[in-house]
Amino acid sequence: MAGMEPIKITTFQAYLFWENVEKNLQNLSLRLSGLKEKTDLIILPEMFNTGFTMNVEKCAETMNGRTMHWMYEHAKSYDCTVAGTLIIAENGNYYNRFVWMSPDGSFVHYDKRHLFGMANEDQVFTAGNSRIVLDLKGWRVCPMICYDLRFPVWSRNFGTAYDLLVYTASWPDKRSGHWRALIPARAIENQAYVIGVNRVGYDGNEIYYSGGSMCISPMGDVVYYKPEDEDLYTFTLNPADLIKSREQLPFLKDADQFSM
Repeated sequence: MAGMEPIKITTFQAYLFWENVEKNLQNLSLRLSGLKEKTDLIILPEMFNTGFTMNVEKCAETMNGRTMHWMYEHAKSYDCTVAGTLIIAENGNYYNRFVWMSPDGSFVHYDKRHLFGMANEDQVFTAGNSRIVLDLKGWRVCPMICYDLRFPVWSRNFGTAYDLLVYTASWPDKRSGHWRALIPARAIENQAYVIGVNRVGYDGNEIYYSGGSMCISPMGDVVYYKPEDEDLYTFTLNPADLIKSREQLPFLKDADQFSM
């Protein structure tokens, strides 16, 4: 954990226009232009350019497509990492892909592991099979996507492998109680900060999303929480707080050892 610096993180709890890349990117650009301070990371909701749709023929892009270029332009313009998921077509498959775009145009990705069968996501998309851990100013960041939140083994912090767990999501209001319970659980059980970024508004299937984006500390304290309405919010995480919580309650060393 040596070399960790304080990090500023901006979450955008966005209203998404159904399957309309043009309007979504315009709205995101407009709202991001209101940023009033330097940030290190901007996190967007799941499928931020289309909404959570199974219409892959219409909405899929390539890794050299418009949305990837948009992510690079904004990462470069704001001199920060931009992260979120979009539908990617690759080698005959479709992926719900989390992209971590750096200001220099380099990027890494994570493909959603747990596909939401209730929406037939598992019939349309190909699941990922590996976790990734990224570096941000000395913080180890592990990205996950929406439904992954329900699977604690996949999210488990083996040997303090990460310091910050990020869920980008399209989590419907009718199950918002689960969202509010599981994110603090992941933070406490893994002794890590956990950020969940959700969307707001209705989608094309008349499913309502009430936001509830949040950041929870390793001790279970609320750093940020916002139900309803679009919200662009920046907050700072300090490594001293993370280190102190792990020193006070050093229980990760007693965790069961297993592998997947």
